Amino acid sequence: MLNFDYYNPTRIVFGKDSIARIDKLVPANARVLILYGGGSAERNGTLAEVEAALGARTLQRFGGIEPNPSYETLMGAVEQVRREKLDFLLAVGGGSVIDGTKFVAAAVNYAGEPWDILETSGKHVSQALPMGCVLTLPATGSEMNCLAVVTRKSLQAKLSFASPLVFPQFSVLDPVKTFTLPPRQIANGAVDAFVHVIEQYLTYPVNAPVQDRYAESLLQTLIEVGPQALATPEDYDVRANLMWSATQALNGLIGAGVPQDWATHMIGHEITVLYGLDHAQTLAIVLPQLLHLRRDAKRAKLLQFAARVWKLHSGSEDERIDAAIAQTRAFFESLGVKTSFSGYGIGAEAVDRIVAQLEAHGRTRLGEHRDIDLATSRRILEACL
Repeated sequence: MLNFDYYNPTRIVFGKDSIARIDKLVPANARVLILYGGGSAERNGTLAEVEAALGARTLQRFGGIEPNPSYETLMGAVEQVRREKLDFLLAVGGGSVIDGTKFVAAAVNYAGEPWDILETSGKHVSQALPMGCVLTLPATGSEMNCLAVVTRKSLQAKLSFASPLVFPQFSVLDPVKTFTLPPRQIANGAVDAFVHVIEQYLTYPVNAPVQDRYAESLLQTLIEVGPQALATPEDYDVRANLMWSATQALNGLIGAGVPQDWATHMIGHEITVLYGLDHAQTLAIVLPQLLHLRRDAKRAKLLQFAARVWKLHSGSEDERIDAAIAQTRAFFESLGVKTSFSGYGIGAEAVDRIVAQLEAHGRTRLGEHRDIDLATSRRILEACL
């Protein structure tokens, strides 16, 4: 096992009717900005429930945060916080809203150009406003980590940053709030969480059985509850397990002391920027082909994945690896998430564009061994057609 330093201060408040507990979690004298995405939080009553829980506190709203939150939109929230002297942020939504809120928290009192936060991966963030979350879409795990991804449309750039200063102080997780989500968002959430686990698990062995078996249990749970969440949208237990799995997939625990990959994410970010695909859709396209082309570097863990997660024990090593990758792809497709560029009407011209973006953003040495160069990324993308 590798050396590690694990820290996670986020308090999780989980279960039905838990939004009411916000009153005890936000300071009584806080001046709160509630950040959210489209109109669903307003239409389904979640915003009204949050505001009722906050009582007599000074409250303002900032809506319209997009999937893949944009720097341009978020700077409007930064300006509102500064102008109105607000001092606590509350994200109500999924990973995009939470990521965007983390950026706002870091940017409000940032001394330089706020985009520098993304360009320097958060290295110079020295302070941030306190924030909390009300999670309405299980997917990214952003509710229990210090990571965020933001897109700057004018630059066609999607970059990430991390800082311990933007850990949410608390996150409220009520599975009931997921009942009315569209099937596409539930499917995307299951795929996103699954690939988060894979990026921390499918690398190479370092004798970390606790992390491995924890990751494998999450993968098995997602394989089980993902289809159930689509088939029975108001099954509380199914939605509870999907929500908790997605949170656990990226709260740092399964990634402590093990090598991590993230090449699928880096390539996927460029696809989203150029073609507007959902984040999870890009992951479902890239991951199976990346695993196929990186099978030698990942052989030991791919065989473990095949045996422990997919229960594949017969055939040669290569046959078991092929079967595990095929089962993974079939799982994504079973959720309605396509696994090729052609499924989204994207042709061969995409390869050159995406490779150029990877080069422009310095993503030329990806993967756990840092050996996925541009030529390898090109081969992966060509296989995705």
